[in-house]
Amino acid sequence: MATFVKLFQTNIMMNTFFLQASPNAGIMQLVLLGGMIVVFYFFMIRPQAQKAKKAKKFQEELQKGDKVVTIAGIHGIVNKVNDDSTIQIEVSPGSFMKIEKSAISLEWSEQLNKTAAAK
Repeated sequence: MATFVKLFQTNIMMNTFFLQASPNAGIMQLVLLGGMIVVFYFFMIRPQAQKAKKAKKFQEELQKGDKVVTIAGIHGIVNKVNDDSTIQIEVSPGSFMKIEKSAISLEWSEQLNKTAAAK
């Protein structure tokens, strides 16, 4: 019985020893959390913000004669730029549509103009 008690006490002391946290564990958790935030910012937030800024600049610089594609996939040529953040596009000869500037797709418009320039 005495050996069992001694073994039990040793086992409790070993468990207590292994369950203790190191003194720097809190600092390491903060460093890892900070690292995750930095990675998240540089791989997710910053590229998206740059892309939005580029799209906004493109939409503000639209002028008459630009070939554009809307986010709905409608192709046209800018006929008139209005002051109320809308534009008028000609989708076929004599057929015009009034749309918001924010409905112009940067990626598709660039691809359309790149294809037109290659021909």
